[in-house]
Amino acid sequence: MSQELSRREFVKAGVVAGAGLTLALSLEGCRKESPPPAGAAAFAPNAWIRVGTDDTVTVVVDRTEMGQGVSTALPMLVAEELDADWSAVRYEFAPANEAYYNPLSMGQLTGGSTSVRAAWRPLREAAAKARLMLVAAAAAQWGEAAERCHTESGAVVAPDGRRLRYGEVAAKAAALPVPERVALKPAKEFRIVGSPVTRLDLAEKVTGRAGFGMDAMPEGVLTAVVARCPVFGGTLRSVDDRAARGIPGVRDVVRISSGVAVVAEGYWPAHAGRDALKLEWDEGALASLDDARVSARLATLAKEPGHVARKVGEGAAALATTPKTLAAVYEVPYLAHATMEPMNCTAEVRTDGVTLWAPTQFQAGPRLLGGASRGVAAKIAGVAVDQVTVHTTHVGGGFGRRAEMDFVTEACEVSKAVGKPVKVIWSREDDIRHDQYRPAARHELQGGLAADGGALAWTHRIVCPSIIAKFIPGWLPGFVAHLGGPLKGGVDANAIEGAKEIPYAFPHLEVSYSQADLGVPVGFWRSVGNSHTAFAVECFVDELAGLAGKGPGVVGRELLRGGRRHVGVLNLAAEKAGWGTPPPAGRFRGVAVHGSFGSWVAQVAEVSIEAGTRDTDHRWVCAVAWREVVNPDTVAAQMEGGIVFGLTAALKGRITLEKGRVTQSNFHDYPLLTMREMPVIEVHIVPSQWEPGGVGEPGTPPIAPAVANAVFAATGKRVRKLPIEI
Repeated sequence: MSQELSRREFVKAGVVAGAGLTLALSLEGCRKESPPPAGAAAFAPNAWIRVGTDDTVTVVVDRTEMGQGVSTALPMLVAEELDADWSAVRYEFAPANEAYYNPLSMGQLTGGSTSVRAAWRPLREAAAKARLMLVAAAAAQWGEAAERCHTESGAVVAPDGRRLRYGEVAAKAAALPVPERVALKPAKEFRIVGSPVTRLDLAEKVTGRAGFGMDAMPEGVLTAVVARCPVFGGTLRSVDDRAARGIPGVRDVVRISSGVAVVAEGYWPAHAGRDALKLEWDEGALASLDDARVSARLATLAKEPGHVARKVGEGAAALATTPKTLAAVYEVPYLAHATMEPMNCTAEVRTDGVTLWAPTQFQAGPRLLGGASRGVAAKIAGVAVDQVTVHTTHVGGGFGRRAEMDFVTEACEVSKAVGKPVKVIWSREDDIRHDQYRPAARHELQGGLAADGGALAWTHRIVCPSIIAKFIPGWLPGFVAHLGGPLKGGVDANAIEGAKEIPYAFPHLEVSYSQADLGVPVGFWRSVGNSHTAFAVECFVDELAGLAGKGPGVVGRELLRGGRRHVGVLNLAAEKAGWGTPPPAGRFRGVAVHGSFGSWVAQVAEVSIEAGTRDTDHRWVCAVAWREVVNPDTVAAQMEGGIVFGLTAALKGRITLEKGRVTQSNFHDYPLLTMREMPVIEVHIVPSQWEPGGVGEPGTPPIAPAVANAVFAATGKRVRKLPIEI
């Protein structure tokens, strides 16, 4: 991200009445620049800076706001380098356009904890150049040398103290050439970045003014509820919709690719209409699938040769000569996302184009991945991609679920069928039973130690469904066969992340993967593969530490190579948790450290066991390595949110199958962690020399192993299967 932005990469806007300075920029990785729309300020790239004649600074945010604070963090980067008055900073969401592709991913996508990482340098460079243009405009008006002037809090200041607000020189600045290069502020001069800034979206969320997907109400909109086959992969044989059509408020019943949609004047008649449908399904080959079959299939594949993802030294062969060996099997279940805002999308499909109001994480993408929301809508409507408008809304929880296209597809198909704008709403039961689940996985590990307890050999066998496989186009069979599967070398990079590059010093190491195609739809879930690899790796390290005679916990992590990032967070978490001193009576501690998405996080759990039946989490100490914190409140909030998310999964999360059906349906049988069950959480930030890593996802992976290791400290029993049952 150190690329300098050239003059060609900036698009200067002409001055529109009252618009002031509009500065658009092209971020690294963008496919093309878009021309400004007729009669409007310039529109081109992945982020905009607009300085109005009223002194307002508007930052167009090209990532989805899901509660993670991106609608504040990105404007903070701009405001810092622009020397803007924070009280005058505003934001708005970007439309869907190829120019907004995330330089760290394939598309206009919010995921992988990349938002700040992608924008860290380009946004600051754009703002710094805009500031120089404002200074030059003011200096010219005064007849001063620009280098003798400076900026502060939204104004240019002359050597003699005269001031011109940005709004007063914005129009003149817009006519100036964009500087080729600019120096960025050193961190010691930051006055906004690094401060606990009140979020820009806070007031509108507190007052209910923030627009979520469920709030989209275009004129004439109808509501649809969809009946889907209860068995994965099943298809519709027949439907009798006479009773449904007789319900007051029901306007139509239409078949779509995922089932049958009942369209009505509101949610309740649509829901009642769906319940009145008489449906016959062809349940297909998965009608006998259950948990036992899933577990058996994973175990069978684990015995077969896998695809080697990484091999160091002699790999698995070294185990035959190690004095001390240990083997363990860890299992994790399918998990749902359970976003608080119901899955929904509003679409208006017309002959001349499509308009979407979508709480989506994936607005636009390449054809290889189906084109994301914009491409899906264009294909269904039979129009060009540039005839699709996407209004991105606030999102009530994403966690990867809203990067999927099923809910967008349904809205477009129903709207096209009825010729009206339609909002498709999923009930909680729909969401739990028709999710794109975190894959179930089986991990088989073996470790070998020297006689003195030194690390010698490590093997890790991972068997789970592939998320990446579903994105491989059907027209590449030869290429796929050449790879030995729909993955690079037969390995799903998401499935092995967190296992392939462990931070432990084993001279002989082998990590392998086998794809398990079980027919259950899978998708990205907060922290993706790290959510289960960290559980296996960190629990097994704890077990090996015991075998080495070093004892579980922090001391056992002496196997760490000595890299500063993971050792630093581990030491800080241990220090703040009081590791080495006895915890309160009846409480026990466990620790885990894991790196993901460019960040390292260590966590110490302090738990007690109630009546030998369940564990209670009392205190949680978290340390994260970070260089330049944009908003420390957001970092803490994201770690706290990741802990809640991870604890829910570790203690309660499980999707089970019976006769090809998900047995859970709502929060009574897929429960979430309650306020009463929350531990006290402490978040500490370790200063580091690296540019920002991700923060939205790295807090989740260490949760399960930290709790599991604490349970062992309390009971002497190893936890090798999630959710934790004592």
